Amino acid sequence: MAIFAKMAAGYGLVGSFILTAVVTFLGYKVAELIGQKRMGSAFAILLALVVAYIGGVIAHKQMDAGVLTSASKGITDVVYAVGSGDSLKKFAIFSGVGILGGGMMRDFAIISTAWGIDPKNLVKAGLAGIVALALGLFFSFAIGVVVGLIFGYRDVYELATIGAGVQTFVVGPVTGAAFGVSSDVVALSIAAGAVKSIAAMIIAPLIAKKIKLDNPTAAMIFGGLIGSTSGTAGGLAAVDAKLVPYGAMVATFYTGLGCLLTPTVFTAALRLFIH
Repeated sequence: MAIFAKMAAGYGLVGSFILTAVVTFLGYKVAELIGQKRMGSAFAILLALVVAYIGGVIAHKQMDAGVLTSASKGITDVVYAVGSGDSLKKFAIFSGVGILGGGMMRDFAIISTAWGIDPKNLVKAGLAGIVALALGLFFSFAIGVVVGLIFGYRDVYELATIGAGVQTFVVGPVTGAAFGVSSDVVALSIAAGAVKSIAAMIIAPLIAKKIKLDNPTAAMIFGGLIGSTSGTAGGLAAVDAKLVPYGAMVATFYTGLGCLLTPTVFTAALRLFIH
């Protein structure tokens, strides 16, 4: 453990890749045990959320014990402590998780999927892809607003942030930051987007045959309707890995349009109905 701690602390990404590999392996094993191997990515994400929660609990316990001065970053703050007193050494064994799970690596992974696209298939989506984007953005936002109203939220900007979160867990924080809403609402918007992503991963392979999700055009329409890049990619990977670049490409446009339209057009329209 001491050897691993030194290595993980010195080369943060190596430690994070090891953690990710173990979680992914276990996720696919769980899926295999219940006869749904194609849903391995969804189980891996669920398991990762559990690991993140446990990491946060450990970090807070270490802070209470005086080992840490802050536990605001959850599992990233967790350390492996050796010795005591003046000889105490602390190794931040999961510091690389903050890099691997950060925006830079996320955007790199999204953009890299574009290299697997055949431009001819992009043209085939045409109007259907544009309509799917518009419908996906509108209905996701509307569902989020309705859910927010049901749970007692009445502030326009808070409702817009929740609606943006249902679009994707990227658009939610962007919208929340634009309006300066509380961190609780921003966290709620992220949670809504994460639930949507996981649901897309689980549902996609189950309904793929019924909705004929077996070609690039259908994958692009699916990406436009769902919007979540991670949910779209994970769901399509469980159906056919060759479809992932097409769905992810349109889902990326979805996120970009959501960041542009939700804090402006959608929120302005919402203000006409809620004062």
